[in-house]
Amino acid sequence: MAIEGQLEDVGLADICQLLSMGRKTGCLTVTDRSNFGYIYFEKGRVIYSTVLNRPDRLGELLVRNNTINRDQLSSAMEQQAHNTGTRLGQLLVRSGSITEEQLNRFITIQIEEAVYHLFAWERGSFHFDPDQRPEEEGLSLVSINAESLLLEGARRVDEWSQIAKKIPTTDLIFTLDRDPTSEGFALSSEQEKVLALLDGSRTVDTIVLESGLVEFDVVKAMYGLLQAGFIRVTGKGASVSEGEEGGAHAHRSLGNAFYRAGMLEDAEREYVAALEDEPGDGVSRVRLAIICLKGGRIEEALAQLDALPEESRRKRVPLQNRALALELLGRYDEARETLDLLGSMLPDDPMVRLAKGIVQFKSRDAEGALDHFRRYREGLARDETPAAPYYAFALLAAVAAGRPDEAIQMGREGLARYPGEGAILVNLGAVLEQRGETEAAEALFLRSLSESPVPPQAHKNLGDLAYRRGDQASARAHFERAIRIDPQIGDDAYLKLGNIAYKEGDRDWALHLWRRALELNPSNEVVRTNLDLMTSAPGR
Repeated sequence: MAIEGQLEDVGLADICQLLSMGRKTGCLTVTDRSNFGYIYFEKGRVIYSTVLNRPDRLGELLVRNNTINRDQLSSAMEQQAHNTGTRLGQLLVRSGSITEEQLNRFITIQIEEAVYHLFAWERGSFHFDPDQRPEEEGLSLVSINAESLLLEGARRVDEWSQIAKKIPTTDLIFTLDRDPTSEGFALSSEQEKVLALLDGSRTVDTIVLESGLVEFDVVKAMYGLLQAGFIRVTGKGASVSEGEEGGAHAHRSLGNAFYRAGMLEDAEREYVAALEDEPGDGVSRVRLAIICLKGGRIEEALAQLDALPEESRRKRVPLQNRALALELLGRYDEARETLDLLGSMLPDDPMVRLAKGIVQFKSRDAEGALDHFRRYREGLARDETPAAPYYAFALLAAVAAGRPDEAIQMGREGLARYPGEGAILVNLGAVLEQRGETEAAEALFLRSLSESPVPPQAHKNLGDLAYRRGDQASARAHFERAIRIDPQIGDDAYLKLGNIAYKEGDRDWALHLWRRALELNPSNEVVRTNLDLMTSAPGR
């Protein structure tokens, strides 16, 4: 279940503690106006974090800490320009410039600094999506104890509140007033690095970049020098974190931020702009395809995936979404071919087996679907919970294969694990309705209406029950809600709505509804007969 709220009401540290104690896996998105940050958890531990518009300083951190030299960094960056999607750290490891251990140490520093930066946000909103993992390829993930981050973060927030009174922004320029070394003042190693860069033209941001230190250590060192009267503010410059990179990169980064915040229209606009600058931008094109899928624009999604460069089409995420698009279009043979290709790349991936089972079920092969579902479950780790779609589709496959008792047992197990999952509620209700347990079925359908998003099939099924017992007002209300949520829900809802309109004397509306039903299913002979009778009647 998603968790969301306002930072003014609940501090970010409290949210992180809750996720850590609950051993949660997923993405915590933090938004403050146009600023976005993300913290990814895996079983309660932090594995990745980033903040939009904070520059990625891995290369500079390595150079300034004498781990690599400037030539090694330049060479790696040049290689990266010709290997889109390959991370700088990976290239440095491959070239022997750094070890995996060194890379992980500096990646950990970056991730910790991003989390500490977010802890200082006092306003904005947060949203936790369970079971989400970083989608960018090649990311170096770590595993950090969240409790240690919380303790250090709390200490830093307290210190920041004091520092911010003297250094409120990082675009300030400081000048040396007195030399602390000549007065025997004991300098920390951080203060020595900062002093070497104080020339009356560098901003705090610039000193952070050039010193190889993290932002907190720089401002803390400067705060001590400022309090002792050795430096003073002499000006203000432009923040280097603003607009550092333009073009496709800037649009893509902002698009990613909007996407994770659920602002899909804004994300789509930025991805389109990114592709205008860089037509070969595979990340933006895949995200556009996903947005189209979420919006029901299946053909558009498939077109975006087909426009990917050849080498990008054969990667996991594009193949997964291509298979889904083909499945939704009813092109099951092509969907199976795509999943077979994905399965050859990921032979032990349970989610590929689950997707194959769903496609097989929709192809009306219940036994074949159950075989895929069985292998999916066998491929899970012992303590891993099957995904909600497994229960929703496996119980339908069991019914179709003539095993209603197995279906009911599976549905009840699914609801014990996912009490608010609309698809399981609706599908189990449909099975119970078939067995004549109408009251139990109706209770499940009604229960699903309180979930978000509301499954349109729940309204359709409730409409069918009301229609059969002659409650036309309730039937009409449920059918209308069903087609409002999903205009493509099927011809039967439009047929029955047309029948109700006809009985109420609204023949023009009945004609409209029946014609819509025939558009969805041209072979529906009942609808065709109704239309023929209506149009051939005198005066029509």
